Amino acid sequence: MSWTVGELARLAGVTVRTLHHYDRIGLVRPSERTSAGYRSYDLRDLDRLQQVLVYRELGFPLEEVATLLDDPDADPAAHLRRQHRLLRERLERTQAMVAAVEKEMEARQMGISLTPEERFEVFGDGFSEEYQAEAEERWCDTEAWAQSQRRTSAYTKDDWVRIKAEGEDVERRFAAALADGVPADSPAAMDLAEEHRQQISRNFYDCPPEMHAGLGRMYVEDERFTAHYEQIAPGLAEYVSTAVQANAARRSAG
Repeated sequence: MSWTVGELARLAGVTVRTLHHYDRIGLVRPSERTSAGYRSYDLRDLDRLQQVLVYRELGFPLEEVATLLDDPDADPAAHLRRQHRLLRERLERTQAMVAAVEKEMEARQMGISLTPEERFEVFGDGFSEEYQAEAEERWCDTEAWAQSQRRTSAYTKDDWVRIKAEGEDVERRFAAALADGVPADSPAAMDLAEEHRQQISRNFYDCPPEMHAGLGRMYVEDERFTAHYEQIAPGLAEYVSTAVQANAARRSAG
């Protein structure tokens, strides 16, 4: 198989200008040229371009990429293993940051009186003021928001560490119940949902069953909350949502 410079650019998602530059500096040169002098790339060139683009995505300068790929002792499989390891490390760092942001989203909705330094210490490097502003805009006219602001304004860092630990504990037990095959609408799962509701009422604002049911729906309707629970265990967002709504129905019927 062979590709013109335009075809390869479209295939790889780069510009023709980029391929021309790579050719000029000897990073990815076409294996052949047509009788009219046009560049013609084969499968080996495509493989090399793929390696270049992955290293570039990982932040390697072009000079270092060239050195790595032109090493006569380099094993192509070793390049793939290195790139796989580096990409996995980046993915893990990104997932940790995403989890940190989503972990504190519910707390952000309630307002937090920590200093920026304490917020990073308690909630991790993923802390963002964006969610605080979004929550305030969405909930500022509600009694729940006002009540939460009154309560949390007096919280210390130790209070927030305790609240975070309580939330993580019930989430771990939700994940364990899911893994054990406990039905989401079973008494055991609903009891966990009731613990979750009581945590909100105890730490932030009075959360009656119908309000808690609304939060449960948000866990599957808001992709950020969904991603937080899915980071803990696949399927956990739907599981918690179902348990919360089942518990709300149980409490209302009782």
